Amino acid sequence: MRIWLPAYAAGVSSPRFSMLPGGVLAESSSSKRTTRDWIVDVMMLAVGVGVGLIALGGTEHYRSEDAVGLDFVIGLLCFIPLWWRRRYPWAVFLVLVPPSAIFAMAAGPALISLFNLALRGTRRQVVISVIVSCIVGSIYAVLFDDPELPMVVDLAFAIIFPLVVVPWGLFARTQRDLLRTAHERAEKAEAEQRAHVEAAREAERRRIAGEMHDVLAHRLSLLAVHAGALEFNPDATPEEIEQAAGVIRTTATEALRDLRDVIGVLRTGDGVTAPPQPTLDAIPSLVEESRAAGMNVRSRIEAEGGEVMVGRTAYRVVQEGLTNARKHAPAAAVEVTVGPADEHLVVEVVSRQSALAPDPQPGGSGLIGLTERVELAGGSLEHGPNRRGDFVLRAVLPWT
Repeated sequence: MRIWLPAYAAGVSSPRFSMLPGGVLAESSSSKRTTRDWIVDVMMLAVGVGVGLIALGGTEHYRSEDAVGLDFVIGLLCFIPLWWRRRYPWAVFLVLVPPSAIFAMAAGPALISLFNLALRGTRRQVVISVIVSCIVGSIYAVLFDDPELPMVVDLAFAIIFPLVVVPWGLFARTQRDLLRTAHERAEKAEAEQRAHVEAAREAERRRIAGEMHDVLAHRLSLLAVHAGALEFNPDATPEEIEQAAGVIRTTATEALRDLRDVIGVLRTGDGVTAPPQPTLDAIPSLVEESRAAGMNVRSRIEAEGGEVMVGRTAYRVVQEGLTNARKHAPAAAVEVTVGPADEHLVVEVVSRQSALAPDPQPGGSGLIGLTERVELAGGSLEHGPNRRGDFVLRAVLPWT
């Protein structure tokens, strides 16, 4: 069984780990330890020293001073291999557990290596570690039989410790695996959202590019025809030249106008250009249509005329706001405000919240495309809940 744990679950950053054969999580030797690594190491050292001193203290009263001193030194040396426990959990366990059978102080690092193996080892290694730990603990109980306690008690402690430490490590392993899964799902959802946004923007740009081709191709072809007539008719009269120049000037002016207005022209699925799009003056009719559909809409329209491109964009902002309100909060009261402010045209649609209205969150791609439109018109778009919880769609467009 191959088990992978995330780097943050092991207390380090992601590039530091790789998989060894058998599913063991390995740590790169070239990586640097983080602050969390040092904190975990210090805590493990403190726990190991405490367990070792307790075990050593329990045998001190019936052992010689030389034996206790040697036990203490060997036990301290057993802490050194723990430095590599993240990279070689199985090897560190095999090195530290055998000495714990004859040295009481070595019980601390042995228990840490057992917990570490449960956290990072394979299933087979974990099962073997439990069996080996119980055997080693039984040997320890026999060699260091406390005269004041029955042998059964010592054997019970020798078996209980592995049966407590290993499930603890497996539980921590499970929690870290759940964190890894949640992290991966969050990253996947974020990547899908970014792809969705980019796809919506790309689709909007493609539609705009198609509109530019369809609208401008006709104007530019007229320019080419009349310019070619002048080029290949050098004997043309002044009246004919004047007439052709006037057509060229008019056509160029109309082409520039169409270039500014092309954002508001959409193509239908069958390739036929849609009718001219409504502008600023059509917003009152749009509001009346929503009222006729049963929406509670109040409006204050204090602007009219203006550039066609700005008017079309303002119309689309109001249309998107009313559509979102009708879709996500049909019972909410809606306020539409359109008016000039400091050489800008401010278009605002506010969906007032009520106890019966759901949260009017945006649909997604509609606001993404609308953002593209507003930005290409030279303005800015904001949307989201305000302090009172009302959903606000607000566009600021250039206005003269």
